[in-house]
Amino acid sequence: MTSPQSPLFFLRNLFSGLEKTLTPPPWLVHEVQHRVVLLVNHVLQQEPQAQERLATQRGKAVFISWRQFHMQVKITPAGLLDLDEDHATNHLLLEITETSPSALARDAIHGQKPPIRIAGDVQLASELNWVIDNVRWDLEDDLARLIGDVPAHKVSNVARRVAQELRGFAQNATGFIDGLRGQKNPTHDAGTASDFGHAPEHTGSSDDRKPSA
Repeated sequence: MTSPQSPLFFLRNLFSGLEKTLTPPPWLVHEVQHRVVLLVNHVLQQEPQAQERLATQRGKAVFISWRQFHMQVKITPAGLLDLDEDHATNHLLLEITETSPSALARDAIHGQKPPIRIAGDVQLASELNWVIDNVRWDLEDDLARLIGDVPAHKVSNVARRVAQELRGFAQNATGFIDGLRGQKNPTHDAGTASDFGHAPEHTGSSDDRKPSA
């Protein structure tokens, strides 16, 4: 049983309180997004190979969504991230379809996989998957200083599961595209993943919940 003074109790109350709060002001949302991008870029700048791989996807945008919170980043020619506030075009969608903060907190605490919808560009998903797998992030230590060792470990486990879903999307989509290639010309392996457009959607949950509009 969780004591009222434990970090887990605090984390649960924090996420439950989010359900009752108003939408944060745009300036605060922008500031948080800006700091997240700075943190990720700081890590990427220590990893030249990761920058080189991301640079091959320059100009492409990733749209991340949860409830009313949306963030889109675009890959720069240097292989870093930049906030894309226009939201004009995106090439990869990462959407957490669970709308309840308390449910997400409960899943994180118990190490359960969050429901995720992934759709879009296979090559971009593949490069992001490589970066996630091969870059040393060390975020768990930073989280531990904020919320304690145990919840930080649980949250990190959820992040790893998100990475697994991205990997599954890339692998399944590659198989789908290989099948299309075989049907198109069984004797000639021509073209790239982008020749066949976007792959089918991938969801990390077995339920039938639909993402919010």
